[in-house]
Amino acid sequence: MKESGNGIAKEITIGTRKIGSDHPCFIIAEVSCNHQQKFDQAVEIIKAAVEAGADAVKLQTYTPDTMTIDSDKKWFFVAGEGDNPDSWKGKNLYNLYKEAYTPWDWQPKLKKIAEELGVMFLSTPFDLTAVDFLEKLDVPAYKISAYESTFLPLLERVSKTKKPIIMSVGFATVEEIELSVKTLRENGAREIVLLHCTTSYKEQADKESSNLRTMLDLKERFNVASGFSDNMGGIDAPILAAAMGACIIEKHIVLKHDEEILDDRFSLDKEEFAVMVQKIRRNEELMGKTKYGTRTDAEAHNKNLRRSIFAIKDIKCGEKITSENIGCIRPAYGLETKYWKQILGKKAATDIEMGTPLDWNLVK
Repeated sequence: MKESGNGIAKEITIGTRKIGSDHPCFIIAEVSCNHQQKFDQAVEIIKAAVEAGADAVKLQTYTPDTMTIDSDKKWFFVAGEGDNPDSWKGKNLYNLYKEAYTPWDWQPKLKKIAEELGVMFLSTPFDLTAVDFLEKLDVPAYKISAYESTFLPLLERVSKTKKPIIMSVGFATVEEIELSVKTLRENGAREIVLLHCTTSYKEQADKESSNLRTMLDLKERFNVASGFSDNMGGIDAPILAAAMGACIIEKHIVLKHDEEILDDRFSLDKEEFAVMVQKIRRNEELMGKTKYGTRTDAEAHNKNLRRSIFAIKDIKCGEKITSENIGCIRPAYGLETKYWKQILGKKAATDIEMGTPLDWNLVK
């Protein structure tokens, strides 16, 4: 755990993986409800995520009863306004979660499959009983949903596990995030990553929804590592976020596009997810590390095209060296130009032919 001066972690460690600005972006494939409550489909999604290059797969741990109550009152229906996916509009919340949740008895099996395939298994708890359940599974970290980022009893519970916490903040205000982070830290959380999170569920990223500079402000304002959870279609926003410094990217994955799947329109299929990962990794290669001076053999060779001090006329032994008989010209085989003033006025120690690179042995 890398800490700032006040003891707050600026990077986190999940298992053997270090996550922070000095490490490769940690890419999470969110399965959500895209399994359509078919176990084999959930397994295939995990396999697709692995093949596409994800570092972790993530489920969601809730039931209809841990999310809401079964009520037909008007407040319990998804409104038809805003940017909610068409597949959600008009649905009763209880029935929506009944259709979307991941059966809990699947999760130990899916965790084993994910780990055997070499990726990390994570899940988002939505209430305290879900944390108790996931503790028995010994998950390595907790992901908090944007919608639960103000659910303080849940934040208190996950903090007390002392495990790393990745929290989306979605449409939370600065004041709400301040309280959430304060709650996490006061209850024992030391390793926190905040994710800027889009909750518009659009088919493609747009400037109104993205605002990726918020991710950078989260990092500075709250003294944490930061990343991006993308609930929009397409790959442009997460690729840009990673290039801007996101240490975590979270993106929904679907086995194949199907408008019957609740989260389809803002999910990526295997091929799209793979392209996103490849572009992020390629950008990381190009960003490299902070390094000055020559970096390659080609640069070392081209460095010779700098200027250096040469004899630009024949100079006799004992003759005074002046700006008339030496010059700063290309290439760079002579004394560096920083010695120009030091060498002027000295005398030649031997005959110097025009075109000879100067060195200290040639002067008195």
